[in-house]
Amino acid sequence: MSELRIPKLWREIPQHYRLEASKCLSCGRIYFPPKTICNNCKSKNIEKTILPRKGVIETFTIIRQAPSKYELYVPYAIAIVKLDNGVKILSQITDCEPDKLQIGMPVEAVIRRLYDDGENGVIHYGFKFRPVV
Repeated sequence: MSELRIPKLWREIPQHYRLEASKCLSCGRIYFPPKTICNNCKSKNIEKTILPRKGVIETFTIIRQAPSKYELYVPYAIAIVKLDNGVKILSQITDCEPDKLQIGMPVEAVIRRLYDDGENGVIHYGFKFRPVV
């Protein structure tokens, strides 16, 4: 019997490392994270789609009191990013001082460390957005 390795399982979830979404072929709605049934028209006629890696900050907030596993990273910013195709994603903003962020600022998706699982030594990675230089 093969052993389930959590880090391998985590790495194989597409939306953790690619902006992979689902698109309803019946009504055109796009969902991130992906869904198997459209919430809008209830169709199962769904296909995978890759979202654009660039967008703009639509709104943001600065986190100064973080939940567990994120205490070392405060202050940090969380933003709603409107991608170039209109899809909106909630994401952490990186590679920029939180006080320098502006609504309308162009950003791009990057892979960064999300947090460490201290007890197990697992480092969790995923996408964040950073200002376009």
